[in-house]
Amino acid sequence: MKSVSIWHNPRCSKSRTALKVIEENNCETEIIKYLEKSPDETEIKNILKMLAITPRELMRTKEAIYKELNLKEEMNDDKLILAMAQHPKLIERPIIIKDGRAIIGRPTERIAEFLNQ
Repeated sequence: MKSVSIWHNPRCSKSRTALKVIEENNCETEIIKYLEKSPDETEIKNILKMLAITPRELMRTKEAIYKELNLKEEMNDDKLILAMAQHPKLIERPIIIKDGRAIIGRPTERIAEFLNQ
């Protein structure tokens, strides 16, 4: 059985759909409710390496907190990572992790292919 982790927000329809795809692919799943237990800066950096993206690419730039914190103007990656650690709502979701690799599960059609690689 494949073992995967998902950074999951149960209130998000895309995240719920991602979890359903994972379950349909018979995966042993660790559900990480990242809004309840915020990932720290090291965890976010690790995810960024697995995703091979920049901190800004991991951010939900349309969230009100993004605008409130004036993050559009912030160019320091460490400060963006800190903002995500302090305000996990800024983190794009869902994130699926398997075998030291990760994807953002949008569009959800990507998930099954990722799980079966």
